Amino acid sequence: MNSLIHKWVTIKYPQNYIIKKPIQGALIITLFCYGFINLYKPIDFHASRVFSYEVTMALYSCIGGVTVFVFAKLLKSTRFFSNLQDWMLIKEILSVLIILVGLGVVIFLIGQLIEPVGHRSKIATLLNSCKYGFLVGIMPFAFFSAMNYRYLFPQFDDEYVPIQNQGTATENFIKISSQLKKEELKFYPSEFLYAESDGNYVVFYLNRDELVKKEVIRNSINNIEQQLSEIPYFLRIHRAFIVNLKKVRSKHGNTLGYQIKLSGIDPKIPVSRSNTSNFNKLFAEYYK
Repeated sequence: MNSLIHKWVTIKYPQNYIIKKPIQGALIITLFCYGFINLYKPIDFHASRVFSYEVTMALYSCIGGVTVFVFAKLLKSTRFFSNLQDWMLIKEILSVLIILVGLGVVIFLIGQLIEPVGHRSKIATLLNSCKYGFLVGIMPFAFFSAMNYRYLFPQFDDEYVPIQNQGTATENFIKISSQLKKEELKFYPSEFLYAESDGNYVVFYLNRDELVKKEVIRNSINNIEQQLSEIPYFLRIHRAFIVNLKKVRSKHGNTLGYQIKLSGIDPKIPVSRSNTSNFNKLFAEYYK
């Protein structure tokens, strides 16, 4: 049960639109909150000392939109929430909760300035602000998160999660078939480090969640090379190795052959003499 829950919350998941597009998200929050508050008129919502009910709610709604924008930008500037490629359901949940808590705190602080002074304690008022900030704000967040519900189920694994690479590009799943009919391997191009032939099998080394993981599939390295041929920076450098040129960090040797190192792994990988020329042509293009 615990492993199932862990797998579910750590599954790759598209980022919530409100967080992904903070400006548009702020506008959505502002319009939604203002419409909802004026339509349903929650019993604890009231006018300020200076403004009418409608103007007060418009002010709160605008402040809510700005708060969501600021917190979304701040979250995306942190290491944990910055990589859209590694976005998972657990990050989706945590980011929404953090933003909504921040929204409640800001509403409380603004309320201390513009609303009549009541008899309740500040702690009670803070908790009340967080409660209403959560109840109203969760609806648009939940709507956009729920739109991607299909990514929670294995039968949709062959669809790609739109992930961002260097700001603009998106990646699709690569699907590797096996000589065994029921066996298949899927990964993103940016996860691939290298593949190594091992008899009747090919071992894939993938960087997932900042860990290098091994995936074994029954096939020949020649067949795998054909399946990966559409990715220009996946290169066969040896009779037993295919590497991701974007992951190469150094090379040592001469025209008789190289030894290269890849990001995140210690073993050196050989480049055979017959492949050095082609490797040199592409290495400068993809080496960062």
